[in-house]
Amino acid sequence: MSLLAKRAGRVDSSGIRRVFELARSMKDPINLSIGQPDFDVPDAVKAAAIGAIEQGQNSYTPTNGIIPLREQLIEDEKVFTGRDYSLDEMLITSGVSGGLFLSLLALVDDGDEVIIPDPYFVMYKHLVNLNGGKAVYLDTYDDGFSIDPDKLAALITPKTKILLLNSPGNPTGRVFNSDELRAIAAVCEKHNVFIITDEIYRAFAYKPMQSISEFTDNCLVLAGHSKSFGMTGWRLGYAVGPTEIIQAMATLQQYSFVCAPSVAQYAALACPQTDMTSKLSDYAVKRDLMFEALSGSFEVGSADGAFYLFVKAPEGYNGDSFVETAIENNVLIIPGSVFSERDSHFRVCYTVPNDKLLQGAEILCSLMR
Repeated sequence: MSLLAKRAGRVDSSGIRRVFELARSMKDPINLSIGQPDFDVPDAVKAAAIGAIEQGQNSYTPTNGIIPLREQLIEDEKVFTGRDYSLDEMLITSGVSGGLFLSLLALVDDGDEVIIPDPYFVMYKHLVNLNGGKAVYLDTYDDGFSIDPDKLAALITPKTKILLLNSPGNPTGRVFNSDELRAIAAVCEKHNVFIITDEIYRAFAYKPMQSISEFTDNCLVLAGHSKSFGMTGWRLGYAVGPTEIIQAMATLQQYSFVCAPSVAQYAALACPQTDMTSKLSDYAVKRDLMFEALSGSFEVGSADGAFYLFVKAPEGYNGDSFVETAIENNVLIIPGSVFSERDSHFRVCYTVPNDKLLQGAEILCSLMR
């Protein structure tokens, strides 16, 4: 008899593992696979972290997070969405990943159906499966990676509980416009489907970006500092939404993560005084460079936001086989099958210096010839 719990078998990391096994023999690869910014944490935020350590802010914080940070983020939400949340509606989490884990743990019972637009962030289906839910995939390939409200409605059953939304999207780079968000919200309101909206890439939007929370009360927003301030390793995010759900997540956090990292919370108080405009505008340049370099040879999806391009594999390849060929040519990319029930695309991250981007694009295009 296996010692492992059955839930451990519901999570499969083989897709990404296979890529990195292929990459082990690579020497100084052009790495277009890592989904994190290539800029460092701003000096002012580092100084705030050092100051917090030196001032003894090294112990547990309240489970919900320190009040000054919650107040700061409530103000941020008011500016961004116009919504005025209370302290009881705000929870500081260990990254957006922690927020995803806690929200699904709080909301998903065995057999509950969770609609996941496909392509999707790699964690979504695994966390649904881990909690005993059933992932139901909404294929968006034929709709430009948008969500057709009629197709969404057609997937809803009496067991449907949640729609997992991601805008700006990973891996597609798609940003939903206000008409799309309003239509999605209307379908979910009509059928009493709760929305979890993952907005970690808010700062990396190259067209106007809105939150679906502007169009419905029936949602939980997950966001954070990891991407926009280069703090991916600091594990700092937040969840904001209905009090009942936030407090359930806080209770679960008390018995799991306990609290988000204390030093990161105090350091984040310096974020509003830090101007990231130039860093973020650099990514619009990277997006343009990479989109132009690849779109002449490949079918490239929307590049509205985040720092990803979702690219269709050329004729004669599927996503997995093209990635293997790219790795053989010293370019590390991720197969689309990691993020999808299809195996037709691959993901490119434009999070490296521009000269490396162009080198990588040149090699990828050469594989078409």
